[in-house]
This record gives sequence, C-alpha cells and structure tokens, in this order.
Amino acid sequence: MAGMKEQYLNECVPQLMKEFGYKNIMEVPKIEKIVLNMGLGEAVQNPKIVDSANTELTLIAGQKSVVTRAKKSIATFKLREGMPIGCRVTLRGDRMYDFLAKLVHIALPRVRDFRGISLKAFDGRGNYSLGIKEHIIFPEIDYDKIDKIKGLNIAITTTAKTDEEGRFLLRAMGMPFRK
Repeated sequence: MAGMKEQYLNECVPQLMKEFGYKNIMEVPKIEKIVLNMGLGEAVQNPKIVDSANTELTLIAGQKSVVTRAKKSIATFKLREGMPIGCRVTLRGDRMYDFLAKLVHIALPRVRDFRGISLKAFDGRGNYSLGIKEHIIFPEIDYDKIDKIKGLNIAITTTAKTDEEGRFLLRAMGMPFRK
C-alpha cells in the first residue's frame, strides 16, 4: 500500500510532464488533501448516531475525525445552532496516499454493479468530489457491528489548474473512471 506516493513520483510525474509540457517539476499537479465528510441529517432525532459515525470515520481514515456542528438553527428541520450533525476528517501526506490506495484498490471494487466513477464530478479547477452511498465497502468496517449504513463524501483537492489536468492526474494514480 505504501507504493502510492512512489507511484506518483516515479510514474505520474513523468507522464504529466510529457502530456502537458511542464518545464519544471514544481509545475506538476499533485494531490493536496482528501477530505472525508459524513453528514447525518437523522442526528437531530438520534444524537447517538454521530458517535458511531465518528468512530467509523476514524477507522476508515486512520486518523481521528472531528464532529461538525450546525452553524444556524433551522426550525423546519428541528435543528438548533451548535447541534452535532456530522463528522469529517482531512487527510494529508502519507495517510492521504494510504487512503487513496485503499479507496482505489480495495473499496471501490467492492461497490455493487461498479462500472467506474463519473467524470462529471470535477469542479472546474481540477478538484474531484465523490459520494459513496454505503460506508461498508471499506475493509475496516465490521458489518455485524454497525447500526446503520451511512454514506460519505470524499473531496480530493489537487493543485491542478484545470479539470483536464486533474482528470489525467487521478487517472494516472489509478482512479477507475468510466470509459
């Protein structure tokens, strides 16, 4: 698993330099951070669900996740300001590469009827967002111990200036995009 960073340095950087004609190695786009986020709307009725989500997200990321709280009160959702409504974790450096390797090689292939991830989820500046409906595709989650299947969002932030560069970078890193 530790080979993702080496793969980036030894394979992706030369490919990107050739493809986009970069003169300097510092111009080559790289992955800056990966943010995992679990938004839990049902936490309003059941506050204990945040604790289990926090524990599970910490297991998936290999790093402690923080509980996110509501910024505003919204009466129609019975939501008060400061109520816990989710959790998130930001990965950088080696943990980020480890998570990316796990996502690409283990978790995504376990998705039912998996045909690749969409190419449309780039934001215009080379960053990619991915939603996962079932967090149980990760190997750390013990299916028998979970109370509820939760979804999570994965935001991959790159230093790429365009979607094309970001797409090429992620494809070179092994992201299984749809054909």
